[in-house]
Amino acid sequence: MSIESMLRLAAFVLVFGCLVAIERLSPLRERGPSRARRMGNNFVLLAIGSGCLRALGPLSVVGAAFYAQYHHIGLAHWLDWRFALAFAVAFLVLDLGMYVQHRALHRWALLWRLHRVHHSDRDLDVSSGVRFHPGEILLSAVYKSALVVFLGAPPTAVVVFEMVLSSSSLFTHSNVAIAPRLERALRAVLVTPAMHWIHHSIIATESKRNFGFFLSCWDRWFNTYQEAPGAGLPAMALGVDGLDGECEGVWRLLRQPTINVATAGEAYTNPSPR
Repeated sequence: MSIESMLRLAAFVLVFGCLVAIERLSPLRERGPSRARRMGNNFVLLAIGSGCLRALGPLSVVGAAFYAQYHHIGLAHWLDWRFALAFAVAFLVLDLGMYVQHRALHRWALLWRLHRVHHSDRDLDVSSGVRFHPGEILLSAVYKSALVVFLGAPPTAVVVFEMVLSSSSLFTHSNVAIAPRLERALRAVLVTPAMHWIHHSIIATESKRNFGFFLSCWDRWFNTYQEAPGAGLPAMALGVDGLDGECEGVWRLLRQPTINVATAGEAYTNPSPR
């Protein structure tokens, strides 16, 4: 295992362990009944997706950064940026790129069917941050790799961004309550659980809000920010309408993109939020 992989794994395990402990001490709302089964399904999906990424080998996102560095490809090399500038631009553009990708996943039907696996989780906790269909994981890796090569992003910046991205995904999906004053201060800069949970509402108009992964500014700047759900966080229903029988079990989750849902849930494919 490479040093980069070891660092990313260590950060993931540390953040996951801390959040699991905090979920027990300060939950955002009462935990659902079948938590162990849900977490098991979510981590099996992660294992399958990670296996697919490992099969890509040098075609990974970090591999793309080393490729661009070796061949002097991308804006940072063409414009001869200093490392600090290249690092900052790469981090910000990659985070913006994840926001754009997230909007696309909700806009087009084929992409939404893959992303729908993530949204079909009817309860949220730290494990929901790894619940993604392998197809979405692979498409995301290709998209990020293209961004990395275009930017000529330094490998260090890409490694840091990938660590922040995975940690942020765990944090924003976690069932963690934050004191109101601290939550407001954090939300001014970062996406918090209370902010991101709105995006997982079963109500289509609410799920087309709060697309950000790490920085909260993108939703404010692009008019997709919502302060709170209509029903309030404790009472808000989560998941995708019409997928009740396809939300659990690894095989059902893997085949879920092939399922037609002629309900309000498919309204996610509307071009823009209202």
